[in-house]
Amino acid sequence: MLKKEFAKRRQRLMDIMGPDSIAVLPNAPIANRNRDVDFPYRSDSNFHYLTGFDEPESVMVLVPGREHGEYLLFCRERDLDKEIWDGYRAGQEGAIETFDADDSYPITDLDDILPGLLESKEKVYYTMGNQPGFDQHMVTWLNHLRQASRSGKHSPNEIIELEHCLNELRLFKSSQEIKAMRHAAKASVQAHIRAMQFTCPGKWEYEVEAELIHEFMKNGCRSPAYPSIVGGGENGCILHYIENNSKLKNNDLLLIDAGAEFECYAADITRTFPINGCFTAAQRQLYQVVLDAQKAAIAEVKPGNHWNQPHEAAVAVLTQGLLDLGLLKGNLTKLIEDAAYREFYMHRTGHWLGMDVHDVGDYKVGGEWRLLEPGMVLTVEPGLYIRNPAHIDKKWHFIGIRIEDDVLVTKDGHEVLSEGAPKEIDAIESLMAEARG
Repeated sequence: MLKKEFAKRRQRLMDIMGPDSIAVLPNAPIANRNRDVDFPYRSDSNFHYLTGFDEPESVMVLVPGREHGEYLLFCRERDLDKEIWDGYRAGQEGAIETFDADDSYPITDLDDILPGLLESKEKVYYTMGNQPGFDQHMVTWLNHLRQASRSGKHSPNEIIELEHCLNELRLFKSSQEIKAMRHAAKASVQAHIRAMQFTCPGKWEYEVEAELIHEFMKNGCRSPAYPSIVGGGENGCILHYIENNSKLKNNDLLLIDAGAEFECYAADITRTFPINGCFTAAQRQLYQVVLDAQKAAIAEVKPGNHWNQPHEAAVAVLTQGLLDLGLLKGNLTKLIEDAAYREFYMHRTGHWLGMDVHDVGDYKVGGEWRLLEPGMVLTVEPGLYIRNPAHIDKKWHFIGIRIEDDVLVTKDGHEVLSEGAPKEIDAIESLMAEARG
């Protein structure tokens, strides 16, 4: 991501904040895995969005109109001994030269410097509750300022939710962000293709997961955007199944929900396909219903339509399909009104996508569904999940199907970022047959 991209984001936030204000944003803390082993570090999404700086123990401060620089970065000092063990640190010089901070201070000086910056401001933009440890520091600084008011010190009058401002900015993706998301989607598409080519009866779910991760990293994506779901047979009926430890069986379906992360931007793709390469008659019928529902939903993604229209379109097709197959009985309109489909389809048809796989942004504005606008990115992911209800013919039991794509709202309609991953029945069967020679 270019330096000017981060500078533009900071300026847009400061324009919202206005004069006599200050924004304070700590980066994510290190998360311990066990004893002296930590999880791989990943910056707080908002912190990365505004700075591109991905070291722990760092705090960003924005002070609109400050004479000696509006963007301050508190971070770790250079320490050659520690860098031998744990890797390079930017230090104060790097924070300024590489990450464009107007000024930088050691993180150990935060207690000495930040209260003075807070003192002269009316509004503090900060999010309480995200980091309880840092919240305690913030409360201490503000309380000390209030207690010192008799000696002429001034304390801010208002604390404003920083995330609310950032959520609205992050909802609309710039050309640089879309470029990163296209890369994440492309890597994920190749991973799903690789998984289809690799899968056959007798393999283990975790072996398929390994193929996904290999392809992510091969394309420069060092991490999945979320734990990969690789669910064979009845495991595909568990929406957030991540154990991935079962052997794949002949005549079952495999549901894979997996996406790569590139430069902190996520892809989120789901494909469902037969483990042996050929859909059974029942699987084929249900799969086509879900695919038709997804196509109907994607067609509703365009500027001016509201957020819920893709979901409504998917529900209509799914309910009709369940009626046609005898899985539901009754009047279509009444079944939709009564949400009878929820026995087999219990989630929404999509969510915002960006730096977080379930990205930020309001779905309703003023109590009404939000209108779609260019630059928004969302998933479209209808599904059907039939475990083993007693009132349903056994031929449908333990069939779990979800089809998910990443869709960008464009000026004239939409672009499916993940369109390269096969989802037509014939295309899937042909790809798997070709892989088996």
